[in-house]
Amino acid sequence: MAKTVLIVDDHPSFRASARMLLESEGYEVVGEAEDGQSALQAVEDLHPDIVLLDVQLPDIDGIEVAARLTANGSAPAIVLTSSRDLADLGPVRDRWHVRGFIPKAELSGAALEALL
Repeated sequence: MAKTVLIVDDHPSFRASARMLLESEGYEVVGEAEDGQSALQAVEDLHPDIVLLDVQLPDIDGIEVAARLTANGSAPAIVLTSSRDLADLGPVRDRWHVRGFIPKAELSGAALEALL
């Protein structure tokens, strides 16, 4: 059974390329969201196994979205992504109980699987 993924990013071109890449590697992309509020609603509606979550979003940033999703203890696996370096983000993995971080340029099914 394929793992289901929700892609959250404010750039349509990244969502499209991430969808094509992940689907070609056996993941089922169940939805996309362009901002934090849409992401929270999509997680509630779609129940994905994995949320690929951009750190910088136009309304609620990815760090806050991750915090809200993990607050009740039943969140999907959250993997942060950004065009920025992890060093620029601080200790996000430990603070918000996310599985890890993948730079957008290094996104692959294998990179995602390594964090799960």
